[in-house]
This record gives sequence, structure tokens and C-alpha cells, in this order.
Amino acid sequence: MSVMWSGRFQKELDSKVNDFNSSLPFDCRMWEEDIAGSIAHAEMLSKQGIISSEDGDKIIAGLKQIKADIENGLLKFDMNAEDIHMFIEGELTARIGDAGKRLHTARSRNDQVALDIRLFLVKCADTLTELLNKLNNTLSIKASENTETVMPGYTHLQRAQPITMAHHLSAYIEMIKRDIERLAQCRERMNISPLGSCALAGTTYPIDREYVAKQLHMNGVTQNSLDGVSDRDFVIEFIGVMSIIMVHLSRFSEEIILWCSHEFKFVELDDAYATGSSIMPQKKNPDITELIRGKSGRVFGDLMTILTVMKGLPLAYNKDMQEDKEAVFDAYDTVKICLETIIPMIRTMKILPENCRKAAAKGFINATDCADFLTKKGVPFRTAYKITGEIVAFCIENDLTLETMSIEQYKNYSEYFDNRIFEAVNLENCVKSRNTTGGPSPEEVKRQLNK
Repeated sequence: MSVMWSGRFQKELDSKVNDFNSSLPFDCRMWEEDIAGSIAHAEMLSKQGIISSEDGDKIIAGLKQIKADIENGLLKFDMNAEDIHMFIEGELTARIGDAGKRLHTARSRNDQVALDIRLFLVKCADTLTELLNKLNNTLSIKASENTETVMPGYTHLQRAQPITMAHHLSAYIEMIKRDIERLAQCRERMNISPLGSCALAGTTYPIDREYVAKQLHMNGVTQNSLDGVSDRDFVIEFIGVMSIIMVHLSRFSEEIILWCSHEFKFVELDDAYATGSSIMPQKKNPDITELIRGKSGRVFGDLMTILTVMKGLPLAYNKDMQEDKEAVFDAYDTVKICLETIIPMIRTMKILPENCRKAAAKGFINATDCADFLTKKGVPFRTAYKITGEIVAFCIENDLTLETMSIEQYKNYSEYFDNRIFEAVNLENCVKSRNTTGGPSPEEVKRQLNK
């Protein structure tokens, strides 16, 4: 099989080596970006007088027709081609003749692939941003419906203090907001054109790199030709951002898994987003969230892959860098399908307020408020803490809660107690009184959601 770089070689490439060397099975995803970059490059070559305007027009028309034929299914990828760049250039040359051979003037596959992957990942970043915004909108709607749903807040997975379901969901909204910000910053850095760096040392042709970048709606051009072709920081950063997204999705999935269990029973998943058992007819399993939790490890593995690939590479381009695409494509595909699946699952998820309130009442999560009641009357906090601990022990022993104790029982522990203690330990009041910025009170959470 003849290849475009065969002039130096006396033998054809071994078929097994060709299969090993080929990246077309996965980099064919970038065909649209490759054509866009080539059109912008051809426009620049023609504008600068490096190729004739006639050849430029032929190249651009040929590339547009190839694009249309791929979109319409009329042109299939030839898996014998080494990569998507060689496939498109070969197809172009077969269609328009010598003019097609002039397209690669003042360009290398090194800066060409660096451009393609940047353009492709910018598009991926936009898709993920849209999905993350949809996720936050879904969480916001669900939270707005549950600003009065009292539930236990946890530390060490032990009931700790009263909050609302809206406050809990809002914590994930904050996480996703940071993910969106990180993605935007990553997009800004990756949307820089390396085209014109050529193999590693630029070119002697009078090219206009800034023109190409402008045609492709990029933010500028790389400032060092060696770095332009060998940089994959943007790939590492993009998978890093996706890894953090998966951390957040996995944490939320873990909570849903717990909340679906009969030990919690705070939520019930819609039948369309749960599965059954092959042997136990009573089961309703949260498989989607379990898969998301598991797939987080896959994305973390993709991050480790690209870090390991890049860690020992001398400048400039090395074939090792071909391994970046499968890792980043896999990470992107995984995050995308996780987001596409969890959004409707959350939207259809039913929250069970009565169960949330019951768990809050049994957990003595208003104990801090009981201690604070005494502290506000002048009792030292450590003394108030000890008294409240003794009261909790009494309640456990006698199957009582802080809300169902009598005032006489309270006074057995301190003369500072009066009937206002029942207002202080009422769970709804406990939540409403925590109205500092970022707190769980319904009014504060509504302010957060509106913001």
C-alpha cells in the first residue's frame, strides 16, 4: 500500500504495522474539523499568493463537496488510510488533481492534528456546558419544590443537623456552577490556533496565521512553534475538568443510591430510570446511578492515560501523542452519556417529604439548638453541651425526642429551661433560624436559587 510519505522509502509498509500505526478508526471523528481547518488554510494560502486563486477555489470547492458527501453518506472512510488527514487530502487530490497536492503547502500533519483536536474539543466543551446548565436547571426546579422539606444533614454519614432537601440539592448546584466555570476557562485556553507551527520550526512561506485563526473563530495563535505542535495541556486540562464533573456526579449518585434504600427512603426513582432483579420480584435497583458511580473510574483512568503518555516526551511531536484521542474521546463520551441520563432521572425522581421529616425527628439533629438555648441564657457552652448530651441519652432510653419531652423533664436537667425550648427545638424553626448567607433556611435557599 502506497502512502503519501513514501518517497523516502524503498518498501511498502507492512500491513500489520499499518494497522498498528493507523489512527483513522478513532480520529475520523474529527473529519469536520479537519475540513474546516483545511478550508481556512487554503483561503490563507490563496490570499497570500502562495497558491493561485484558481487552485484555492478548486481546493475549497472540493473540500466542501467532500464534506457534503460525508454528511450524506455518499463517501465512506477508507480504513486503509493512515489517518483522517491523509484520507481527506487523498480524496481531494483524486477529485481535483494537482491542485489538491498544493493544500499541504506550509503545513504539517503535526500542526494540522493539533488544530483539529483543539477545534473538536471546543465543540465538546460547548456540548457539555449546555448539558451542565440543563442539569443545574433541573436541580433548581427540584430544589424550589422542596424548600420546606426538612431532612437530616449528615457528617460521617451520621445525622447531624436539620437542613432542607432544597439546601442539599443546592450544594450540587454550586459544584456544577464551578464545573461550568472550569470548562469555560479550559475552552478559552484550548481555542488557540497552532496552525503555522508546521512540523516544529514554522515555515519560510509568508503565511498569515492570525487570519486562519480568525476564520476559525479562535482566540489567537500559539506563540512558539515547538510548543504549538507538542502541547497537549489542553487535553489534560479538559479530561481533568471532566474528571471533576464525574466526581460530582458520582457523589450525587451515591446519595441517590442511599436515599432509594429502605433504610433511608427519601426518594423514589421513576420506573423508567430503575431496573428490577432477575430473581427477586420486589427489587427496584438504582442501576443508572451505580453505573455513573462506576464510570467515574473510567474517566479518571483516561486522565491517567494522557498524563502518563505526556510525562516523558521530549520536544516536539512524538507518535505517542496519537494516544491522546482515544483517551479524551472516551472521557467525553462517558461524561456526555452520564449527563444525558441523570438529568431526566432527577427530573422524574419523587422526593418523599414525610420520610425525610421522620428521619430528622429521630436523629436528635436539633441537639445543638437545645444547647444554644441554654447558652443564650448565660450557660457556658461546654456545660450546655454536657446537659444536652445527658438529655439525649435520656430520650434514647425512654423512646422520646427533644420535641416530645415534657417541660418537667427538661427542668430536671436545668432550671434555665422554659416553654420556649419547644420553639427552639422544633425542626422547622431550627432550619428557619439558620438564615445566614449560604444557610439552609427556606428564605435563604430561595435567594440562592434566584441568584
